[in-house]
Amino acid sequence: MKLVFALLFLVSFSISAQEYVDLFRIGYSQTLKNNFENTNASTNVESFDIGFTFPVVLNKNHALITGADFSLNSLQLFPTAEITNLYSTNLKLGLASTWSKKWSSTLVLLPKIASDYKNISNDDFYLGGFALLKYKRNDNLKYRFGLYGSQEAFGLFTTPIIGWYYLSPNKRFEMDLSLPISADVSYKLGTITIGIDYFGIGRSYNVNSKNTSKMYADLSSLEFASYVQFNTFNESLLLRAKAGYSSNNYEMYAENDEIDLGISAFTFGDNRTQLNPNLQGSIFLKVEAIYRFHITKLDNKKD
Repeated sequence: MKLVFALLFLVSFSISAQEYVDLFRIGYSQTLKNNFENTNASTNVESFDIGFTFPVVLNKNHALITGADFSLNSLQLFPTAEITNLYSTNLKLGLASTWSKKWSSTLVLLPKIASDYKNISNDDFYLGGFALLKYKRNDNLKYRFGLYGSQEAFGLFTTPIIGWYYLSPNKRFEMDLSLPISADVSYKLGTITIGIDYFGIGRSYNVNSKNTSKMYADLSSLEFASYVQFNTFNESLLLRAKAGYSSNNYEMYAENDEIDLGISAFTFGDNRTQLNPNLQGSIFLKVEAIYRFHITKLDNKKD
């Protein structure tokens, strides 16, 4: 019974507010070629990510959100440099609350360690988090409003979140938007789902290179992709193949060369000196596997 309540809570307070929850996700991607501007050099960007989410019930109106995410990006940060591995490990700890049949909220802290994981120190630790307020318009449409913020190597970054989740009455067409961070629009054709998605990310990593002063990588990436998804094991295991375009720009700066404030795509007080050429965007390919739990099926079993 506690597991039933836990899963119900997790769905009620997830960012997307769907009738399901993705408990586990793993993915691998690679760009075909990223060119350094004004040079003849290029690099591939190879990425691996894995994450899980799980709730701990406190009472009928509140639950803890727990989980963790790990990512690895491998690339050349300079035209003649060796491959550098950039790691990010973050924990998820938050509180999900329901206030009425229409309103609910989620508060989550996201502490993380992000660097090349060489000589890890306090400089590699960052604290972020997000807050969301969700309104259920009807059984098919839910709105969300929120704010994400994080302390990064380049300074404070924050962005508002505005979006909605819509599922058509026949449960084939699905739209999940959390702008400007992510968007996913799909249509289900039985055991196959086709869709398009977008993901925008901004991160930083401390880089402790040998025989050089400390630097950090400022990652800004916009990914646009189409995908084919295979819904297996009664739609609990999703296998997704994606192809699209990614900007993947890793700008390098000296330690303590910071901005005053970053808000979404805008920066204030940005007088930094970039140390490497810009990376141009490229075609990327990605495969994902997702373990999804459907609350509607749980409800049917209870009935």
